[in-house]
Amino acid sequence: MSSPIPVVVAGALGRMGAEVIRAVLNAEDCQLVGAIDNTPGKEGVDVGLELGIKELEVAVTADFEGCLCAVSQSVRNSNQSAVLVDFTHPSVVFDHTRAAIAYGVHPVIGTTGLSPTQLNDLTEFSAKASIGGAVIPNFSVGMVLLQQAAAAAARFYDHAELTELHHNRKADAPSGTCIKTAELMEEVKQSFNPAEVDEHESLQGSRGGVRDSGLRLHSLRLPGLVAHQEVMFGAPGETYTLRHDTIDRSAYMPGVLLTVRKVGSLQQLVYGLERLI
Repeated sequence: MSSPIPVVVAGALGRMGAEVIRAVLNAEDCQLVGAIDNTPGKEGVDVGLELGIKELEVAVTADFEGCLCAVSQSVRNSNQSAVLVDFTHPSVVFDHTRAAIAYGVHPVIGTTGLSPTQLNDLTEFSAKASIGGAVIPNFSVGMVLLQQAAAAAARFYDHAELTELHHNRKADAPSGTCIKTAELMEEVKQSFNPAEVDEHESLQGSRGGVRDSGLRLHSLRLPGLVAHQEVMFGAPGETYTLRHDTIDRSAYMPGVLLTVRKVGSLQQLVYGLERLI
């Protein structure tokens, strides 16, 4: 019988990190071996006690590379490779992903904000190292289904706009999920929203951000929201609307665990949950 998958969680004291830790603890084939977080005053505390779960004998550390190094060495003779689940901040996600690959730890990245150039660099680096990883803008199966439906509908509509709504502590806009949805639509059709009027904005930005394809993306940030996305298509006499609402972060955990279980068999970085289901 295989030993449990060793899992390190970065952003362990955040809302998503805490949810991931609970999911890992409830998964018989996973084992929490590291908790990384830079919240002041939390260095060395037991992550389970800090989250109100139970004593887990896993101390919170702010030393990202030190934790990866220790975990990599501890599993060197094991039949399981370690996995990093990262829900931190766009400003550090590139360095975190690259460091995980360098230490032989498979990155599972839920932090959004990587640029296309960064994704390409990480994909090439992971392929050279033969260390698979996954960058997942959204771990919800329902969101994957919405994205597939949006790509299918793009064949039939020339006009479409995307709106994403998140809590007001989200750092990047538009969301990685919204960008990924637009990219999937653009794989089907290269041009949207042909101009029919000489449009101008009396308030700059009121029409949202526009991509090279003509797709417009709108971002809302308000307390009380979790994560929501709407894709609206328009044609003479009709509109077609796709919407997904995340009510609770537990909705992401089946996708997180699925990725943790599959990432060890990958030889390079993949982008999007649809690549794994």
